[in-house]
Amino acid sequence: MFLDYNFRNYNYRLFLYVLLLNITGVLIIRSASNQDASMVMKQIIGILVGLTAVVILSLVDYHRVVSFAPVIYGASLAFLLAVLIFGVSRGVARRWLVLPVIGQIQPSEFVKIGLIVFFAWYFSRYQERVNQFKILFFAGLLFLAAFGLIFLQPNLSTSLVTMVIFLCMLFAAGLSYRWILGALAVVVPCGALFIYLLQYNMVPFLKDYQVRRIMAFIDPANYAEANLQQNNSIMAIGSGMLQGKGLNNNTLASVKNGNFLSEEQTDFIFAVIGEELGFIGCIAIIVLIALTVYECLIMAARAKDLMGSLLCVGLASLLAFQSFANIAVATGILPNTGLPLPFISYGVSSLLSVYLGVGVVMNVGLQRKVSN
Repeated sequence: MFLDYNFRNYNYRLFLYVLLLNITGVLIIRSASNQDASMVMKQIIGILVGLTAVVILSLVDYHRVVSFAPVIYGASLAFLLAVLIFGVSRGVARRWLVLPVIGQIQPSEFVKIGLIVFFAWYFSRYQERVNQFKILFFAGLLFLAAFGLIFLQPNLSTSLVTMVIFLCMLFAAGLSYRWILGALAVVVPCGALFIYLLQYNMVPFLKDYQVRRIMAFIDPANYAEANLQQNNSIMAIGSGMLQGKGLNNNTLASVKNGNFLSEEQTDFIFAVIGEELGFIGCIAIIVLIALTVYECLIMAARAKDLMGSLLCVGLASLLAFQSFANIAVATGILPNTGLPLPFISYGVSSLLSVYLGVGVVMNVGLQRKVSN
């Protein structure tokens, strides 16, 4: 099966970028967790398992993987339902399942990759009719089923990531600009109405803490307490200046020792990067992520069919938006929300899910179309 591949097309650059991000992530997690050996070891094991999955999946024809798309979609919905019924809660959120042998996982992380595979199958199957109302209507229903189950956990941040993935794949599938302009004509006034109603706490589908976080972004003067985490994150990043304070610094004023942030090894890991590696380290991470996204888009352009192209676009949109959102929250550009920084933040579910996506996408690159 593997003998037909031209391994000169194997994307070693993407593999290298991911590996560099992983190494940096382990070093930052070790520092952010005050050298918690169990946490670091879990992350390293996750990386080793993930890299193995990348190599194996990169050699499996992506058409074979996508042929299981309906099963993958059904399994995704089943796991999301299981979370709502049997899931483990942390605070107000119920997002985790405890499985025998495997332990605790966060299914919504894997659902992101499942939706990429499913909609690559769906849009490639109906590529000639993608602008027909019936096709778009059913695509919307299929997406909303997963979106709604994630939103109910509640997990607004991950549900927004899935929305961005869906919209990017729909655009790449050939959505007409008439549909895009029509959607904007509806979304823009609805967005303005949403913000107006939010000020009077009249949006019934949002939790109180979600309302406070959004209002703290819109009206920081009256919601200063909700911005405390982000303000501390910005100060931590600024304190690193150009070169940073160095890894594993133990000053009382540091993020990890000063107790200024929660979840500094996950949601606010960029604050630790800024403090310890400085502006240079922050730029290096952003460049590596940008290069990773660029490689996905290059493989999308060179894919031999729409299915392969959509797989690459889906992963690129996931990595780009989630990275932007994580960094934007840490720097105060977006309202506070919890999203891991891909390949860097602590979390085996998040880590393994993006590895699965990378493995499939690398097989797309291995089977690029032949230039004339």
